[in-house]
Parts: sequence; C-alpha cells; structure tokens
Amino acid sequence: MSNRKIQMPREVYIDPGIIKDTGEICKSLHLDKKILIVTGSHTYDVGAVPAIESLESNDIDYDVIKVDKASEESISEVEELITPDTTVLGIGGGKVIDVAKLSSFNQGVYFVSMPTTASHDGIVSPMASIKNPNTSISATAHSPIAVIADSEILAQSPFRLLAAGCADLIANFTAIKDWELAHRLKNESFSESAAALSIMSAHLITDNIANIKPNLEPSARIVMKSLFSGGMAISIAGSSRPASGSEHLFSHALDKILEKPALHGEQCGIGTIMMMYLHGGDWKAIRDALKAVQAPTTAAEIGVAEDDVIEALMMAHEIRPERYTILGDNGICRDAAYELAHKTEVI
Repeated sequence: MSNRKIQMPREVYIDPGIIKDTGEICKSLHLDKKILIVTGSHTYDVGAVPAIESLESNDIDYDVIKVDKASEESISEVEELITPDTTVLGIGGGKVIDVAKLSSFNQGVYFVSMPTTASHDGIVSPMASIKNPNTSISATAHSPIAVIADSEILAQSPFRLLAAGCADLIANFTAIKDWELAHRLKNESFSESAAALSIMSAHLITDNIANIKPNLEPSARIVMKSLFSGGMAISIAGSSRPASGSEHLFSHALDKILEKPALHGEQCGIGTIMMMYLHGGDWKAIRDALKAVQAPTTAAEIGVAEDDVIEALMMAHEIRPERYTILGDNGICRDAAYELAHKTEVI
C-alpha cells in the first residue's frame, strides 16, 4: 500500500475581479503575517498592483520582487527574502509561478498561485520547470495552498497565450496514450483516476472550442478550469505523466535546439499532432482542434525550420530516458522523422 500523500489547493477562486479580494482571502487562510509578491515586469501593473491595493486595505505587510526568468539565480534571489512566516504570492505567467513555487517549497512556506495568463498547466500542479544554461529540468515542488485566478485579467492577456494553454491541454490525449503504453510494456505504475481527469480536462477544451474566443471572460474561465483539473491529475499521479508524454519530449528537444523557442503549449500542440499519428489515432482531429483555437499546427507558423523539427524528433527520446513513450528506447531515424512531419503536414 502506498503512503504517498496527494497535495491539493485548499481553496480555489476562478472568478472575474477576484484579485481585488486577495487581502481578504489571505486573512481567511491565516496567511497574513508577511506576504512576498513574486511577479514579472510585464505582469506587475495588471496583476500585482490590484493585489497590492487589496493587501494594503487589509493592513497586510508585503514585499515585492520582480523576476525575468525561471532560473536557479531567480530562485535564490527570492529565497533570500523568505522568512519562516512568509507566504509567497506568485502573480504572473508560467515563469513567475514556477519561481514562486520552487522558492517557497525550498524554504518550507506556503505559496499562492495567482496566474495572469492561462498558457500552461503548471499553474496548480506540484511540478516546476526551471531553465539552466544548457537544459530545462522538471522539479517536484508543492501545490499552492490557494489559487486566485481572475478570469477578467486572464481574458485580457494576449489570446496567443490562451491558445497555447488550450494546446497544452490537448496534449493530454497523447500523454495518456504514452502512459498506458509504458504501463503495458514497462509495468510502470498507472492511475486510472489521474488518467480519467486528464482526459476530461482535454475534452473540456475540445467540447467547448466554439466558445473559446479572444477577450471573452467566459472563455478564459473555461480554459482556466481545464488547466486546474489537469493540474489536479498531476497531483494525483505524483508525476507529470498525465500531461506530459512524447509530445512534451519533442517540445523540450526544440527548446534545446532553438535559440528562441516558441511558446511551450504551441510546441506541445504540434508535437501532439505527430505523436497521435504514431499512436495510430485521429491526428487530423487534433490538428483541427488546434486550428479551431487558433493554435499553430505547422513548423512555419512558429518560425521553426524543417531541419530543426527533424532533429527534435530524432533526439526527443533522449530527453528523459526513464520516461517510456511511443518513441521507444531508440527513437526514430531521420527518414522516419521526415516522413512523420511531412505526412502530418507539420512541414
């Protein structure tokens, strides 16, 4: 019997204007001794300022630090400002959330996730992606004690980010196929409930595609709720398996090859088209769903050269050798990679 605990947020708010209640929410959770706001240069005005106004009106002491990238250096800078009674509020996009998550985890204090974009599922999961000079690592941290997602702010963020979030969720379809394959061929542990929740999260997008449009608060709420349930699947599994398979390995390979990668969700979406083809599934349905949410489906749309796509496909299986996927232990050869990218019209 496993004694592994499953971490979940204690309270979740996904509502328009909810950021104005930040102070009251922190007080109700007894997190009001000292607040450290971790934010970014672009998200300070849109996210941190209204949160600060709410903290000030509730007489809550706070500090602010701005971070530009999710790196070890950023984490160290944030950790220096954390005391035992600090609560860390991560207000921003994926990089800010990851830095807030890992620095609070390392210092053993609570963390509140306050996303200003709905671009990927790291908003509520216990995993964080940190970039080192030569590589990107996925680190285990902790789930936020609370999620405060203002759907009005999310709706006002560039629609490209929301579309990338949708693509990251659509990637769950192939991630689960890979996980099932690893379970059958490698006897890897598998959670039916985590898999079911992950697939449900993806269907929340594909079943509501007609309702996902730019600058609409209800659209942002649909995507945020889907990202939340996808993050919960990761918590239940105790790993990123429910949301990260061969399509993510392809994206991570592109990150290594490209000087300036596209958005994480965009790369994963394109990877999902190709990996669904390898699985013998309906890759055209994946492509059509991505097109419907205005997510890219070709290398040209994200400014990636054909050769880089081929290279990424060939090296993807090496990114996480312990994670078995449809790419197998030895990966695919150049001819097969070209054929795959060509047949799925990625190149």
